[in-house]
Amino acid sequence: MKKILLLILVIIIIPCIFMFKAFADSSKEIKKGSIMSDKKILVAFFSATGTTEKLAQKLAKVTGADIFEIQAEKPYTDADLDWRNNNSRSSLEMEDRNCRPAISSKVENMESYEVVFIGFPIWWYREPSIIDTFMESYDFTGKTVIPFATSGGSPIGNSGENMQKLASEAKVVKGRCFSVNESEEVLKKWASEWL
Repeated sequence: MKKILLLILVIIIIPCIFMFKAFADSSKEIKKGSIMSDKKILVAFFSATGTTEKLAQKLAKVTGADIFEIQAEKPYTDADLDWRNNNSRSSLEMEDRNCRPAISSKVENMESYEVVFIGFPIWWYREPSIIDTFMESYDFTGKTVIPFATSGGSPIGNSGENMQKLASEAKVVKGRCFSVNESEEVLKKWASEWL
């Protein structure tokens, strides 16, 4: 009788073990290729031409983050972005440190995020003024904020310091400039420092 009971137990337990392993493996597949983190992560980005958007999408993929596009209430035209024209919209905005272009939408439940990556193109050696609007629109208390940028050759400069001044109760790190073609592996390694 003991042998029969042991056999029945083995017949029941072994399939359960395999089913549990299969379930555990399938749950890993959900985040395959992304950093496993228990933190709630947001990748917010402003992209005037689509370049920063591509990088933000890769970063969101490798971090398993939610993604939010910071869109200007009045979209930028090619003429607005002409940095060679001192009277273009972007030139005038960047000349006035108090300029705060309006944003057309809001992040839902910003309070639930612990880590916020904020992406943007470098304009005049710093973050665009619309990023300053974004920073002043939310309470970043206790959050880690990581700037990331795209550029035709300029470094990220003092963007992290500027953003820290606008969110004094957050931990804003220096951040980094990337090529739009940066590999997912490089982004994952860089982002893992804060996750």
